[in-house]
Amino acid sequence: MQLILISGLSGSGKSVALKTLEDSGYYCVGNLPAELLPALIMNLRDSGSTRVGVSVDVRSGGSVHSLPQHIDSLKSQGLDVHLLFLDAQTDTLVKRFSETRRLHPLNDGVRTLPECVAYERELLTRIASIGHRIDTSELGANALRAWVKQFIQLDRARLTLLFQSFGFKHGIPLDADLVFDVRCLPNPHYDPVLRALTGRDAPVIEFLQHTPMVDKMYDDIRRFVDDWLPNYIADNRSYLTVA
Repeated sequence: MQLILISGLSGSGKSVALKTLEDSGYYCVGNLPAELLPALIMNLRDSGSTRVGVSVDVRSGGSVHSLPQHIDSLKSQGLDVHLLFLDAQTDTLVKRFSETRRLHPLNDGVRTLPECVAYERELLTRIASIGHRIDTSELGANALRAWVKQFIQLDRARLTLLFQSFGFKHGIPLDADLVFDVRCLPNPHYDPVLRALTGRDAPVIEFLQHTPMVDKMYDDIRRFVDDWLPNYIADNRSYLTVA
């Protein structure tokens, strides 16, 4: 049996992810208390289910902290278990809750919305560390669906390398495993001719290709990733995100 667990912060897109699993043929259960996970999985396995998706989050209360132990136990029984943890920048989550006028699950009438988000992030720190994290801050629903579909189609015997660019003014991507600061390199943005272009435009590509410092940085990053990739593979990673 393959079990995909969905967890993450409230407002990060867990319902979209779970619905994507359901549309992909998984038997799905939402907002399951963590302590009920073993019994549910045994029941579904006995009934012949082969692909199951379950969302577990902070609404499980204190039992959410037992999720890592349940995952280890299920894996020891031969189940193919993977945890997808959805995250987002605090200001993004606050904006989403404000737009939908929903109450945060940890709202107690005392904490502000940003405080609720911070508290939830603290409660889920352990779970976030054992799952594959996706930062949904800049992802729309369709993009998130595509990510989830890609995740469930991965060849688990191989590690997938994902390279992404970002701007520091927008914050470091939450799902990045390795972050390289290349702000020391010549920036085509400060060339008036290139300012309106992007990194996908030929003049910008040519500018970078003819800058020796860029070649050296590229070689150094490639060498670093090559050297440490075997260790990440040995750590049973499915994804490695380089930003």
